[in-house]
Amino acid sequence: MSKVAIDCEALGERERAALEGTLSAAVKADIPLVLELLFVSEEEIRALNARERGVDSVTDVLSFPAAELEPGSPISSADHEECVEMPPEGGEGEPRMYLGSVAICTARAQAQAEEYGHSYAREVCYLAVHGFLHCLGYDHEREDMKRVMRAKEEELMATLGLTRE
Repeated sequence: MSKVAIDCEALGERERAALEGTLSAAVKADIPLVLELLFVSEEEIRALNARERGVDSVTDVLSFPAAELEPGSPISSADHEECVEMPPEGGEGEPRMYLGSVAICTARAQAQAEEYGHSYAREVCYLAVHGFLHCLGYDHEREDMKRVMRAKEEELMATLGLTRE
């Protein structure tokens, strides 16, 4: 197990701790990891989607992995030195590896929560888990990859106590 820290000012302490614990149990690394979680408007996510993916539309979540990782494989900081953040000189802390950023559209999360009949908090956690898995190299472009990613999402959501029921 590796420590995953979530960098997000908008997330409550309890939610952050629950997500960090669940995500930490899902990955093995030789260095602490950090994931940036951003909450954005429809306009912001549309602009990001257009700029980064060439798709001019609103979406619920976008992930920006810092490195190309192999899903399910241990993470070696030596293989991804460009992602390792050192503490400031003379500062406290230890080196950690930046996994990437996940942008969640709050309006889409709210609409989807209502559509699926569950809480906004559950939807935000699902989108954070989904984005985290993308940063670890998981994808859903092919059906076989989609099954693996969906199973991992369900496993992590169950750990959070946020199943579909």
